[in-house]
Amino acid sequence: MSLMEKTGTPIGSYAPDFELPGIDDQVHHLSSYLRQWSVVAVVFISNQCPYSCSYIDRLKQIQTQFCKQGFILVAINAMDANQHPAESFQNMKKFALERQLNFPYLWDPTQDVARSFGAQKTPEAFLIDDLGILRYSGQIDDSLHQDAEARQITFLRNAIAALLAEEEVVPKSTEAIGCPIQWRH
Repeated sequence: MSLMEKTGTPIGSYAPDFELPGIDDQVHHLSSYLRQWSVVAVVFISNQCPYSCSYIDRLKQIQTQFCKQGFILVAINAMDANQHPAESFQNMKKFALERQLNFPYLWDPTQDVARSFGAQKTPEAFLIDDLGILRYSGQIDDSLHQDAEARQITFLRNAIAALLAEEEVVPKSTEAIGCPIQWRH
């Protein structure tokens, strides 16, 4: 693991604010979400990573399950579209339409947001409380990406439920499993 891989936002620290374009052609800020929602999940995904694609329905279910309780899920694509044209902003719009995403999908073309969070894989989740403090990072659940029914522990759901109930999140982090983020050269 290189030194760069060890950087990012530690659990218990303030999550980095961001200003990113969304597929809705609006600019999105973490600070705006924090004023509106009690709990925010930032999930780094990819248009073509098989792990990300297999989790889309689960992410939509999480958004539906918790949205009326003060929760929002925000997906961010930080893949290098120069190396992987399928990750372009236009292709993100197509992906969101085809997959009928029910949450914002943002583009991190400079990869600064992914680096500041310490994201390494897709999908990788970061859960933030209403004060802007990072409370969980890592896997969405413990299943292999192809088999949603095999999951035993729903890490992200459990963490969201704990925060909404004003309880401690346990575990605070897990090792994300997925495709490595393709960094710009």
